[in-house]
Amino acid sequence: MNNLDRLFTEDIKTFSAAYIDYLKKILDDIDPSEIARFVEILLNARKSKKTVFFIGNGGSASTASHFANDLSFGCNEYEHPFQVVSLTDNVSILTALGNDYGYEEIFVRQLMIQGKSGDILVGISASGNSDNIINAFQYASDHDIQTVALTAFDGGKMKEIADEGIHVPTDFKEYGPAEDAHMILDHLVTAYLMRIIRLG
Repeated sequence: MNNLDRLFTEDIKTFSAAYIDYLKKILDDIDPSEIARFVEILLNARKSKKTVFFIGNGGSASTASHFANDLSFGCNEYEHPFQVVSLTDNVSILTALGNDYGYEEIFVRQLMIQGKSGDILVGISASGNSDNIINAFQYASDHDIQTVALTAFDGGKMKEIADEGIHVPTDFKEYGPAEDAHMILDHLVTAYLMRIIRLG
């Protein structure tokens, strides 16, 4: 039984308050120094004109798309923009690679074509154990592509092999709070980057 099961009550007002309180606790337990390192990586990638790739499955796939949108266009910087690609977005590519090579290959084969030395790969996963993400991280490690893991639960294998990461400390199977926190990290990071860039 995870925290959401323990907090559940048929009274939606009580459950809402408990869920929000639990989410506050999770956010309070995120290490700000991990966020700072991630921001430094993104700023260095912008300065050196390297590409930042985002990957994820399910809800984390939509977070990857959202993060790519916010970082590339939400920062409102067109003279020296962030070069960002979400590898979750092209349905034709995903279904072709999944059909021809297996679902575990959908990200690594895109990275084999698009990734270059010095680029950044950001994986978003609550469990940190998805084969398609692990394969992409292993490829990145072998090809001088820096890896960043946005995780939850215990972080899984992705947290172990990543160069850097931000861990969201939730119980197992708590996908809602994990994905909530990952989206907040998106908005926090891009809100900061938009403003720090303005300062020159």
